[in-house]
Amino acid sequence: MNKLVKIVGYFLLPLILFIGCKHVEKIPTKKRPNIVFILADDQRNDVLSIAGHPIVQTPTIDKLANNGMRFTNAFVTTSICAASRASIFTGLYESKHNYTFGKDPIKKEYTQNSYPYLLKKSGYHTGFVGKFGIEIEEKDSLIPKMFDFFKPAPRNAPYFEISADGSRRHSAEIKGDQAIEYINQQSNENPFCLSISFNAVHAVDGNKTPGNEGHYPYPKAVAHLYKNIEMPQPESSDPEIFENHPDFLKNSMNRVRFRWRWDTEEKYQINLKAYYRMISGYDLVIRRVLDALKSKGLDDNTIIIYMADNGYYMGNRGFAGKWSHYEESIRVPMVIYDPRKSVKDRGLISDNMALNIDIASTILDYANVKVPAIYQGTSLKPLVNNSLKRAWRTNFMIEHQMNHPEIPKYVGLRNKQYVYANYYEQNPPYEYLHDLEKDPDQLKNLIDNTDYKDILDDLRSQTSHLKNKINN
Repeated sequence: MNKLVKIVGYFLLPLILFIGCKHVEKIPTKKRPNIVFILADDQRNDVLSIAGHPIVQTPTIDKLANNGMRFTNAFVTTSICAASRASIFTGLYESKHNYTFGKDPIKKEYTQNSYPYLLKKSGYHTGFVGKFGIEIEEKDSLIPKMFDFFKPAPRNAPYFEISADGSRRHSAEIKGDQAIEYINQQSNENPFCLSISFNAVHAVDGNKTPGNEGHYPYPKAVAHLYKNIEMPQPESSDPEIFENHPDFLKNSMNRVRFRWRWDTEEKYQINLKAYYRMISGYDLVIRRVLDALKSKGLDDNTIIIYMADNGYYMGNRGFAGKWSHYEESIRVPMVIYDPRKSVKDRGLISDNMALNIDIASTILDYANVKVPAIYQGTSLKPLVNNSLKRAWRTNFMIEHQMNHPEIPKYVGLRNKQYVYANYYEQNPPYEYLHDLEKDPDQLKNLIDNTDYKDILDDLRSQTSHLKNKINN
């Protein structure tokens, strides 16, 4: 009997295994999604039509938000392009990666933990077009390990270039062309991640000519927009608001560039219209990129993440630029669109604090790649999927560590109700404390208000604790 069982088993086992293997082959493998990360320059959170802005037109970003999740409390931890882009790239605070203008390149260790390096290592095809904005150690050997397709724009490159066919093309349009070139090389066989980094809507820093539209060069395709609209004066434009600042802020680069762009009605009207056209210009480019994804049949498995590298003053408080602790400077737009989600789970809004240092974790999480322990940001995917199983952050550190005589350094903390900032290199150090519930426009400095003494002491302590934690 045992001999018979063995004989039958001998003939049946290959058949069973064959049937089993055929069954396994029929189980569909879950495809990892494609990811397109879009980064704008110098745009604060409220300059989107979907965010309630009464003038600017951003229909493409609006559509992504209407079908995805928009974060109303998205921030950068350092408000300047170099440090912020390094934080996006590495998942680290500026104090940790220690990169900004005038600093040494980002350490190899941090680059090897960056999201493009880890994605490519895990089998993703990776691409980058646009403003790289950072320097890294051993760049020549590491870039090929990070990107299969790498087309960075030279720093301070002109906004317009003459193409081979003789046409005059805007840099945002050129980046769109390059992004589409990359997309056309992709297929459904291999997941990809494309980073599109606009230098729009960054002003032309060297342009000091009054009333010249060259401050914000815009594509021809949007030249007709906003022509007959009178731009309203910026919020917090009362001269007294500017005068209430200490001398080190009144004499900072925020004021220098205000005089370049916003200090007369003529300049304000011309430059603000041009600035809005630049935003609408790259919104139009994003639409072309999304159309390319659809044409290739890649749109239904491609996650889109959109944000800006820092906020922006458009004459507010008598300032231009960014760099300081106010909301206009640190608060940015952010949208995540996942086409795989059901219709009922789209068009959502999150008021949780989302940071630039969260982007790397989020991208890796979507790609099912292990997030490095060194990261200081957190994946936003659980918020998008409504699957968060732990408490979310209630505060974060804000800082600016660049060595520049016209940009004062500071460190501080922003939580749900308060903003604390210490401009520690002033003599004596100059502090700010704002109560956002009672004073959302941050017009009152409560640093000497005895009613807030305990709160101030606590925020000082929290800032010190968080800074030490970040640096270790």
